[in-house]
Amino acid sequence: MVKVASVIGAAAMLMPASASAQVPDEAAYRRHALTRSGDAARGKALFHEQRMLCAHCHSVDGSASKAGPDLFAAGDAFGRRDLIESILKPSATIAPGYGTVIVETKSGTTFQGTLKQKNEAGVEIMGLDGKQVSIAAADIKEQSGSSVSLMPEGLHLQLTTDEFTDLVEYLTTLKQEESTLAGDRGMPLEIPKLAKPVKVEPFFAKEFKLPRVRAESGLTSLRAIPGSPGAFLLLHQGGTIWRVTKTTTGEESEVFANLTDVVFSERGPNGLLDVAFHPKFRENRKYYLFYQTLEKGEVITRIEEKKFDPAFKGDSGDAPRLLMTIASVAEDHSGGCLDFGPDGFLYLVMGDTGPHHDPNGHAQDLGLLLGKVMRIDVDREEGGRPYAIPPDNPFADQAGARPEIWAYGFRNPWRFSFDRPTGDLWLADVGQDRLEEVAIVRRGENHGWNVFEGFESFSSQYRKEGREFTRPVFAYRRKYGNSVTGGHVYRGKANPSFQGVYVFSDYTSKILFGITVENGVLKTARQIGTAPQRVVSFCEDEAGELYVVGYEGMISRIDFSGAHFE
Repeated sequence: MVKVASVIGAAAMLMPASASAQVPDEAAYRRHALTRSGDAARGKALFHEQRMLCAHCHSVDGSASKAGPDLFAAGDAFGRRDLIESILKPSATIAPGYGTVIVETKSGTTFQGTLKQKNEAGVEIMGLDGKQVSIAAADIKEQSGSSVSLMPEGLHLQLTTDEFTDLVEYLTTLKQEESTLAGDRGMPLEIPKLAKPVKVEPFFAKEFKLPRVRAESGLTSLRAIPGSPGAFLLLHQGGTIWRVTKTTTGEESEVFANLTDVVFSERGPNGLLDVAFHPKFRENRKYYLFYQTLEKGEVITRIEEKKFDPAFKGDSGDAPRLLMTIASVAEDHSGGCLDFGPDGFLYLVMGDTGPHHDPNGHAQDLGLLLGKVMRIDVDREEGGRPYAIPPDNPFADQAGARPEIWAYGFRNPWRFSFDRPTGDLWLADVGQDRLEEVAIVRRGENHGWNVFEGFESFSSQYRKEGREFTRPVFAYRRKYGNSVTGGHVYRGKANPSFQGVYVFSDYTSKILFGITVENGVLKTARQIGTAPQRVVSFCEDEAGELYVVGYEGMISRIDFSGAHFE
């Protein structure tokens, strides 16, 4: 969850330049659709018109059966302004998994579309015409990705401002049926708002932004530097790390490290995603990075150990120690989090890496590290690895299983954190189309992807075998957003009513949630406030206070003092 979806596409022929000069400019379309209501029935007809071909590219029934994102809950997941921008600027923010894939064959034929399948046999891609093409691995000369959407620029030029507004109006009516979640444990149909919400206020006066290169990018992680009160490392997706310090007189910031030459962040939710500090950081100065690179056209996740300089002001400049590399099948769902648990071991997560629906069952395959929570010992080396396997890892001695695995069955676990008093591992798993999930993860558990939202063939097979799955403690539907951002259990002292409340957010809607759990079952769920920017991460300082990382560059502090959790 670090890019918001481009939710509309069409196989439309653009109007010639002479015609486009006769229609209103982009601002006029935006203004018209924001200030007027349209006719949803006329918009639906436009959606299905041959000249637009929107229906050729997008399904609206939850099947995700076409080249573009399924729009069955577009009106729940996105606000009116977001829907407008996705039509006006289709390549600005492309939904993960729906970037353009270009395949050139050895015979000289070129295909482009969205990736539907990739395995040892080859790839399957679907074009705007809705036709799926299979290309054998032996026939592929080169495969690449693009930061340009399949949807052509200038689609709005084919419409009058009234028609454009009608189309937007139709999209706002596409909402998830209430009955799809009725009665499910941990999935309330309504999440009440607090009467007295929390405040989210700027913490640093400066906003941390970098110029856009090819794709949208922004902040990803903020971590308090152990033993340095008021000092943080702040990560940008493109590869920049700042050291930012809050002082009694103001704030200071400087570039701590620049990895832009090695980090890959042009497509999908990839880039420099997280940092963690060794439990004995003040003694050994060790810290750890989680990021992606592009190697021979393949997206690779790298986990590296690095060191601060002796003054704890910058990177030492020493060569990093590479702990682990994990290859992606597609370019998406790369996880994005690592941290040390209370047991002193390093935990990290990987998503299934796509394509959508995890058609190859990566998350259920114990022979792969995809769709898993992992746990390793970075203080020892064994078995030819630069790390050791903790002996109580659940699959350490199981033939055919990767011994690093702690738990499995995840789609794209973006953020996790440990509750200080209990040691519980709280994890946010970004859903496919219908649900966003929060789970408490324990040793050896299977969290079910892609059974609960996936293909019926997987569901039937695994249920027939009598397998058990761990259900999330909380899940919410598109009405409240579509990209869950993990948070922290609040242990600050400012407001006792929030003690033990797990505070987290949704990237798209910017809603802040708070939940409590009793005996493994959801007890209370509330909307506790709203963030000023899309939320990609949270930060907990040594006092237990919480900070919000906005993708667009703002770091905010949550002020709990005037709120009450009830």
